[in-house]
Amino acid sequence: MRFSFVSALVVALATEGAIASTWFGKTAYNKWHETELERWLSDHNVPYPTPADRKDLENLVKENWNSKVVNPYNSWDTQQLQSYLSFKGQQAKKGTEKNKDNLIAQVKSYWADTEDSVSSSYSSVRDWIFDSWTDSQLKAFCDRHGIPAPQPRNRDTLLKATRENYQTVANKLGETTAYPGNWLYESWSESDLKAWLDERGYPVPQPSSRDKLIASVRRNSRLASLRMNAAASSASSSANAAKQSLSDALFDSWSDSQLKEWADKNGIKVPQGSKRNELLALARKHRAKLTGDTVASSASSYYGAATSSAGNEYAQATDGARSYVDWIKEKLGLAASSASASAHSATDAAGRSASSASLAASKSARSAASAASKSGQKGGDAATESATKGKNRVQEAGQKATDYIKEEL
Repeated sequence: MRFSFVSALVVALATEGAIASTWFGKTAYNKWHETELERWLSDHNVPYPTPADRKDLENLVKENWNSKVVNPYNSWDTQQLQSYLSFKGQQAKKGTEKNKDNLIAQVKSYWADTEDSVSSSYSSVRDWIFDSWTDSQLKAFCDRHGIPAPQPRNRDTLLKATRENYQTVANKLGETTAYPGNWLYESWSESDLKAWLDERGYPVPQPSSRDKLIASVRRNSRLASLRMNAAASSASSSANAAKQSLSDALFDSWSDSQLKEWADKNGIKVPQGSKRNELLALARKHRAKLTGDTVASSASSYYGAATSSAGNEYAQATDGARSYVDWIKEKLGLAASSASASAHSATDAAGRSASSASLAASKSARSAASAASKSGQKGGDAATESATKGKNRVQEAGQKATDYIKEEL
């Protein structure tokens, strides 16, 4: 038994060592070409001997990987540290605004990146390195390298085309792709590079040269992608919350008989003797059918009037979404003069806009329902048209808000 236990322990330790040596978090750069290792070291201002063999270069990258990539905030200045805290919806603790060590400690408590997540990202650079490019820059890349113009030529199709052809373009040029060289930014002017850095609050190297500008953009591209994705997710959630609030307002404006009628038209079984709160719960559970074709009916003049009015209010929420997306873009640009930008604040602003629109929608819906109730069943044809338009407005406005956020960010 003793021999077996010792043997098992030796095997376990050997296995653990093998896993550690092949675990991606430890080998993200092991497959990099020597020029990529040198490029990474140069981008991150790590001196390296020349000439140097590949093993020496890899060891230097390994020694600096965590401090430069996994936890880069250790080398940030106070403005960048404060900017990150603002992005996370936090403020520097009073009295620590200029104390770098205290700011680093605060940023560290909110930092979510790990060695594994970083390594996973660097396993496929193409998936994020284009995220912060403008539409015109994506188009220029496609045109320069003969990538067929995607149709429709919107941001999603442009990103898809550049990512799918990234490796092919690099192969034709005889370039590497794990940590790409300056070839990737051939279509960018120096003013493009400076603008990219300025808009995100990254210091422009002084004195600047094209090589130094590209190095700074390349070094910060992953962080820029993470911020954009976080902001997009937050804004999209706010838009969805606004849409949900609208449907709640509509349900609240209906009478019990209207709720039952709606459920019946959509094939939803309503238990006998259901109380209003149970009817509302059932309606919200099946809220996806709110914009279904079966809703449009000449018998539901109340619905048509209420939905039409609420649809107008949701249009205001859509405009609100447009404005706070612009707010996010402006503030997430993190220009040096706007380092206090915050996606959390943007979400709050969106939430307030959505809440305001929802309350207005509820009030308008109730007023419309009341007016419709007093007018009886007159104007059946007009009611049908109103119902159809109303339910289309709800659907289209919600989609418009979400699509706009996704496209713009």
